[in-house]
Amino acid sequence: MELKWSLKELYESFESEAFKNDLKACDTYIEDFNIWIDKVTKDYNNLLGKLEEYIENIRYRENLFSKLFAFSQLTLSVETNNKKALNSVELLEEKDSRIAEGDAKIKNWIGKISNLSSIIENSEIESSELLKEHSFFLNEIKESSKYYLSDKEEAVIAKMKNTGSNAWSKLRDLLTSNLRVDIELDGKLEKLPLTVIRNMAYDKKEVLRKKAYEAELKAYEKIEDSVAACLNGIKGEVITIAKMRGYKSPLEETLLNSRMDEETLNAMIGAMQESFPSFRRYFRKKGELLGKKNGLPFYDMFAPVGSANMEFSYEQGKKFVYENFKTFSPKLAEYAKKAFDNHWIDVEPREGKVGGAFCENIHALGESRFMLNYGGKFSDVVTLAHELGHGYHGECLKDESILNSDYPMPIAETASTFCETIVKKAAVKNASKEEAFTILEAELSDCAQVIVDIYSRFLFESEVFQKRENSSLSAQELKDIMIGAQIESYGDGLDKEYLHPYMWLCKPHYYDASYNFYNFPYAFGLLFAKGLYSEYLKRGSSFSADYDKLLSVTGKMKIAEVAKLMGINIHNIEFWKNSLKTIEEDIEEFIKL
Repeated sequence: MELKWSLKELYESFESEAFKNDLKACDTYIEDFNIWIDKVTKDYNNLLGKLEEYIENIRYRENLFSKLFAFSQLTLSVETNNKKALNSVELLEEKDSRIAEGDAKIKNWIGKISNLSSIIENSEIESSELLKEHSFFLNEIKESSKYYLSDKEEAVIAKMKNTGSNAWSKLRDLLTSNLRVDIELDGKLEKLPLTVIRNMAYDKKEVLRKKAYEAELKAYEKIEDSVAACLNGIKGEVITIAKMRGYKSPLEETLLNSRMDEETLNAMIGAMQESFPSFRRYFRKKGELLGKKNGLPFYDMFAPVGSANMEFSYEQGKKFVYENFKTFSPKLAEYAKKAFDNHWIDVEPREGKVGGAFCENIHALGESRFMLNYGGKFSDVVTLAHELGHGYHGECLKDESILNSDYPMPIAETASTFCETIVKKAAVKNASKEEAFTILEAELSDCAQVIVDIYSRFLFESEVFQKRENSSLSAQELKDIMIGAQIESYGDGLDKEYLHPYMWLCKPHYYDASYNFYNFPYAFGLLFAKGLYSEYLKRGSSFSADYDKLLSVTGKMKIAEVAKLMGINIHNIEFWKNSLKTIEEDIEEFIKL
């Protein structure tokens, strides 16, 4: 059984003729693009023709560059010491930066088209199906143009990122993926990869969970100052560029890039805060079941409860996901089978492989790749379903233009969370009482992460941005901020003697300068998916076609408009409360059981 993904559909190797030819094509494209830009932006004659050329030009570029980046970055994610992959990523980033000045020039040119909206809305655009198809893409450039800097400034920023935030991010990945954790097992001292140690949080034995937790925290001491420097470098860059562009804050920039407004964020967070007492009851009850009196220790956060054997080999996990996806729609199940059969998944943890899990949708291929660190627990099955949900989202966008396939962060977590819900709900129907209890607890554990822990991460990042404006933050300051955020979010649900001061170090989301506040989108995805699932229960099998349609337009609509397709008003706090109410009812059921 092949447990590593296949990337040969992209390229056979970094030495292959196809890879080398596409690298050469990049250079040719960059040279031609920059010459073309200078000609196009001189005036507004033949406006429709120029806009059509621009769309064709950018579509070609996105397909070309995305394949090269995907091959290089996917290779690097599972082989962080692969010099060829690292060099390739850096080479591509350098090439990409050479387009920045031309990109800024034409986007500023589009931004100055005073009547762009009327051109798109009126019959003049009927002569161009291409422009009609990409009207949202063009209008978004127009709306964002007020935040663009001069052509030269954009070029400088793009180049400096290669030795700034991009370099800091690579260093953090290298440090964490190569960190060996000292732990005593069966009287023998071993040095294990961080991903293996973190998977021990799901073990049945409390002594191992606690030992792994303590060993993990101890190991972070070796790299805490270096990773703190990475975080300071990245967040400092983000603050500087956001100010230069005229954003009030990095959060405002994130919301605008997410096609989401502050009214939606405030309504959702307000509902989340009101739900915390219920979640804290869940944590304390789980702590009691595990024999704890002062709340749940962090090392018991993912402890299995109940006597059911909820361990799954990878083969069992695949079957479980496939069969339960089939209860929703044959199309979803067949998509999962295609991913399994065609070796799209890199399964097991190993040294040199980054932690966590992700999905990479490769629109140019019409395929996806999935990285897991599968450990044989029910949570790993849920993670598999989650990442396949991301892939299915890409499948529903496959026939769209690549320029209409880029959906924002909050909606990105909807399909993945919906697939989690399918698996968990369907599993409960055929489960024994003990298994149902175990599944229910796993569901609550996941929801608690996405609502309560995500809120702590949101608080942490908000405070880091606020304090980083004045000075760099030491590792100790970062740990103190994280502990404070956890106390505010979890309250008396957790044992304050056993929190996790290093959650800023082990979560990769903080280290991408292009995706700040990658925390609240998870809460959005969970609660929006809960609302969609409720609609599915009302409508039955007819829902799946509308669901596929919803996913297919997420690259060319603002989030509030996407929600309206299903009759959902995300500005109304009641929608978020109703989604949370379903979780609160599960908490009450858990406490009764």
